[in-house]
Amino acid sequence: MSDFAGMEELLQDFLVEAEDLLSGVDNKLVDLERAPDDVGLLNEIFRGFHTIKGGAGFLNAGELVTLCHLTESLFDRLRNGELKVTPERMDVILAATASVRQMFGDLERGTQPAPAAPALIAKLRAAVDGEDGAEVPAAEPGPAAAVKVPRQGEPDWDVLYETVTGKAVVPAAKAPAPVAVETGAATVRTESEDPVVKAALGRRATDVPGASGPTGRRETERQRDNSIRVDTARLDQVLNLSGEIGLTKNRLNALRSDILSGRNDTETLHALDLAVSQLDLLVSDLQNAVMKTRMQPIGRLFQKYPRIARDLARNLGKDVELVLVGEETEIDKTMIEDLSDPIIHLVRNAVDHGIEDAEGRGAAGKPQKSLVRLEARQEGDHIVIMVADDGRGMDAERLRAKALQRGLITDEEASTMDDRQSYNLIFLPGFSMADKVSDVSGRGVGMDVVRTNIQKLNGTIEIKSELGKGTTLIINLPLTLAILPVLLVRLADQPFAVPLSMVREILPIVPDAIQDVGGRATMVVRGEVLPIVPLSMLLGWPRERIPQYGVLMQAAEWSFILAVDSFAGREDAVIKSLDDFRPKGVAGVTTLSNGQIVLILDMKELLDAAGDRRGISRNALIADVVPALT
Repeated sequence: MSDFAGMEELLQDFLVEAEDLLSGVDNKLVDLERAPDDVGLLNEIFRGFHTIKGGAGFLNAGELVTLCHLTESLFDRLRNGELKVTPERMDVILAATASVRQMFGDLERGTQPAPAAPALIAKLRAAVDGEDGAEVPAAEPGPAAAVKVPRQGEPDWDVLYETVTGKAVVPAAKAPAPVAVETGAATVRTESEDPVVKAALGRRATDVPGASGPTGRRETERQRDNSIRVDTARLDQVLNLSGEIGLTKNRLNALRSDILSGRNDTETLHALDLAVSQLDLLVSDLQNAVMKTRMQPIGRLFQKYPRIARDLARNLGKDVELVLVGEETEIDKTMIEDLSDPIIHLVRNAVDHGIEDAEGRGAAGKPQKSLVRLEARQEGDHIVIMVADDGRGMDAERLRAKALQRGLITDEEASTMDDRQSYNLIFLPGFSMADKVSDVSGRGVGMDVVRTNIQKLNGTIEIKSELGKGTTLIINLPLTLAILPVLLVRLADQPFAVPLSMVREILPIVPDAIQDVGGRATMVVRGEVLPIVPLSMLLGWPRERIPQYGVLMQAAEWSFILAVDSFAGREDAVIKSLDDFRPKGVAGVTTLSNGQIVLILDMKELLDAAGDRRGISRNALIADVVPALT
């Protein structure tokens, strides 16, 4: 049973707003560390915690109120100039925001949040009271500024000072009593706390520390995950277009009645043509408007990365600034969650591997502060996301040597690789340039995850690097996953759809141009030797004729020629997923304008299933179909 029975709607509204606020606070904290005297930032962060605390109070989430109140109190002293922003205090504040986010997870499961770690509470109180070891500006000059907080077993120096001088000591903040932390339990004193914090520490009888929430996802959580914020102007546009389509439908019905009654004059046919043309335009506009309702600014995804880059750089002892560009770029909502992990890996990889340490940057004549640029922009019907650093760049020779050492490539493959192919070695499972495994890198799975997730989104990733100057990784994604540009190819009379994003060009296949290299049929295209892979072989169909055409395709780091019989054109396919039954190598289906159902092929899955059998010899490619030619 949920701890928030009867408040589910209020809880979901709070979580949506609070998570946005917290993401904004994380970014502002990173900015604050670079500009510690910015009073505007301090006030904005203070208001963020204050708002979260207020919402938590309505939900009786006492532990969350406590944590937010302590953090809010710290920022109150920072903005009033009583304390200074230091790296140590920023570490405590960022730890507090992480704990707040964990509490949000408890709330999503319908349970009251567990209390924050006693050590964190103790550090926050020490920071609020200026007892965290950081420099604290004195409120007044003189002896009072040097008064220390009495420890257990020592005399009360404040009382002695008052006795001797006759002046009362006005401390910057009241010193807390010591916080006792034990191995089994924590004892938290509340005598020195203000009433808000004292009330917040009270827990309900139903709250069980450390208890896990429901194992399954609640219906309300699923609804929240599937919701989209849509600008009312876009909804108005959809409504207007639907009204126009209704009027056009009425006009077509009237013309249909006229034609059925025998009116086939030129004027009636011309009116019918105009009505059909208008309907075509309106349907296209409506389709675009509906697709725009799925679009969300990518800035909501980018918000969490400055915090990640900051924490990692601090752990590594590097000075790194993450610059965000193009946050207003819109992308399909269904793609945002799938992009989260790949971009995290790319940002962490840039900070960990791409950026040199302070000594290395000094030796290279570079400034101590390094820049990592995370940029998004729309180009035509694609979204381009770039992660660029000004670090050491990639050494193609070292990459090939490392891959050879790990047994990921052969000597023959290494000798034929150019720089672009060498850069793509980092996507191989198990490949890593790290000498030892750490909690950040070294296992060789991060970049493999990046490529796999990008391919699932029908996207591609490209690497550009210059030794000593930096590396740029470029992700190309379709604008939406609901509509996929495809190339229609044929085997005999059966059409199939392949993603247009993988197609580089279309070539005629001339038997005399086919060469046998390494026992496989190949063609030379602008000096590049490319294997010929018949589509019939990938699908397990018998070959009845020599393929007439080849589609030059780029699949990850591998280029090949897909041999087909003919083409049926290009279309923007509306993808229909196959949830209950999905054959291997099939990404979905679409319906052509003539009503024919066409399978959309998953080329990566087909190629992986074929393995080493993806190639075919020249003699086999031709000889198998000789009887069919006679």
